[in-house]
Amino acid sequence: MRILMLTPALPYPPHQGGALRNFGLIHGLHAAGHQITLLSFAEGNHVTTNTPLAALCQQIEIIEAPARSAQQRLRDMLVSQQPDLALRLVSREFRQCLIEILQSQPFDLVQFEGLEMAGYLPIIRQYQPATKLCYDAHNAEFALQQGIFEVDLRQPKRWPSAAYSFVQARRIARYERDVCQQVDCVLAVSAEDAASLQRFRHDNRVYVIPNGIFVRQYEAVNARLPDLGPCALIFTGKMDYRPNVDAMLWFASDILPQVRSIMPDVRLYVVGQKPHPRLEVLRDHDHIVLTGWVPEVTPYLHAAAVYIAPLRMGSGTRLKILEAMAAGCAIVATTLAAAGLPDEARRSLMIVDDPQQMAGAIVQLLQNAPQRAEMGAAAQAAVYRHYDWSVLIPDLLRAYQEIGLG
Repeated sequence: MRILMLTPALPYPPHQGGALRNFGLIHGLHAAGHQITLLSFAEGNHVTTNTPLAALCQQIEIIEAPARSAQQRLRDMLVSQQPDLALRLVSREFRQCLIEILQSQPFDLVQFEGLEMAGYLPIIRQYQPATKLCYDAHNAEFALQQGIFEVDLRQPKRWPSAAYSFVQARRIARYERDVCQQVDCVLAVSAEDAASLQRFRHDNRVYVIPNGIFVRQYEAVNARLPDLGPCALIFTGKMDYRPNVDAMLWFASDILPQVRSIMPDVRLYVVGQKPHPRLEVLRDHDHIVLTGWVPEVTPYLHAAAVYIAPLRMGSGTRLKILEAMAAGCAIVATTLAAAGLPDEARRSLMIVDDPQQMAGAIVQLLQNAPQRAEMGAAAQAAVYRHYDWSVLIPDLLRAYQEIGLG
């Protein structure tokens, strides 16, 4: 098949959620014999000739991501009924490049990676009306915003953000419904997300293709391990993402002090790019380290004693959990963070939601190295069986076959 993929960011290097998924999909589809044309936004100058993308894609076109100021976002929120997400990547240059690609060759399938790319759907219908369209929902966006609203509503100082999410959730629901009804195929990353999106489909059909990783890449570490100390807790993720920011502020205020009251040598490492200004208060504590961007997350995973995932908002299958499992980490997570995982994978984690119980679980693991090793081994086995790309790509190809693509 000739496949055109539209991505909101260049899928290499695969250092965060969207890029990890999109690179895995491109790699797997190329290995299955399909021809990939990639049209992607990117920030700054990017060269793909010396990356794996050059070998995996027949054609790559990169457009500078448009900038929107806070004032522009506020204006759009007041004068437009479109969700903020739908306006984030509106670009004349991208539109023109897309038209030129569509005029140059026919495609069997166009795949939109994330809801923010679906604004270009009418152009596909105009220039190649017979081409199959697939919307790959990296999140059930309406459900994600609704969850953020419910968490922020419980904190009076977060009520302005809650109001924003309340408005956005309803706008996204209308937009998401429209997109899901126009495409031939909808992909979701978890059964929970699929259930949220099925209501938007006339046939109720949504295919579950979870987030995946190349598990073997996380089992060994080529770089030198950082010295984090014997009682290091680690959290990873893009740190300007609201669910990650909320998770770390909640953990630092409600859970970490309880852990340190028993084990004062505990240190928390927050590993991820672009720490949000709300996280600056954490730098006042000498037992909390915000690393910012790191070239590789795997050495930190192997150097930590316990991986934590105290998420209270979000959707989908958390790639951060999969990476930690593949690295053999002992993991303590909330029910929401573990959502979408099969029972075998869930049994390899400690899943707790109460702050006191979470603190107790962390202390228990820090004091029991054999238990940590046993949990890590079970997590590695489970993630390989369920989330390696070698397992997931055949399911994706079967979904394509069901909409008439070979």
